[in-house]
Amino acid sequence: MSDRLRDKVCIITGTSGSMGRAAALMFARQGAKVVGCDVNPEAADSTLDQVVSEGGDMVSLSPCDLTDTEQCQRLVELAVSTYGRVDVLFNNAAMAYFGWVDEISQNDWHRTIDQELNLVFNMVRAAWPELIKSPGASIINTASVSAWSTYRMLPGIAHSAAKGAVLAMTRQLAMEGRVHQLRANTISPGLIETKQTLPLLEDPEWVEVMVGKIMLGRIGKPEEVAAAALFLASDESSFITGTDIKIDGGTTAW
Repeated sequence: MSDRLRDKVCIITGTSGSMGRAAALMFARQGAKVVGCDVNPEAADSTLDQVVSEGGDMVSLSPCDLTDTEQCQRLVELAVSTYGRVDVLFNNAAMAYFGWVDEISQNDWHRTIDQELNLVFNMVRAAWPELIKSPGASIINTASVSAWSTYRMLPGIAHSAAKGAVLAMTRQLAMEGRVHQLRANTISPGLIETKQTLPLLEDPEWVEVMVGKIMLGRIGKPEEVAAAALFLASDESSFITGTDIKIDGGTTAW
């Protein structure tokens, strides 16, 4: 245990997933009081148990559907009733549905916008009144390299649109939050080894094309994404707002 986030109350969404779990564990190890959530109760409880077993401080709400504004409010209320405030909001949770522009269904387009963009707005709206009370509070929204670049093997028309909007919205949040000394930034992961990407890594052609775009020649780890989020949650990043950190192994640099 260390103290980079000592006593900071940090909401982390999507704590059953690979990156959310890595963040919950890393934040707790650095002294944060973690408030997690997910639509998957079993996996979310597994993350909670792991954090607590290591001596971390965490509560969790699941199932929790962040496309529902009332459930977002419940999550914020859990944080306040348990720990008294909210210092950090890490909007990690997301779900995308893929298809080329002439093939993706209207339903999958709207589901992606709802589950990658609208839920970020919903959580910010719910947490904003508490965040502006906390000096030096931080919003960290998960964008994607797909907001900056494209992959010829990835039919990500809806995903790119949603994450591009998250990027733009976060700059606006930084401007609106400035009067409260509330910072807002994004992180843009590239290809990361998660439960969702592992099956795709069994396709040699897909791997050749996707990894071929990465300067470092390998895919990233969830812990490498969590480390960037931890930095933005900490006071070490106190003069950083309205910016994006790409965690992509150099994918967008050439």
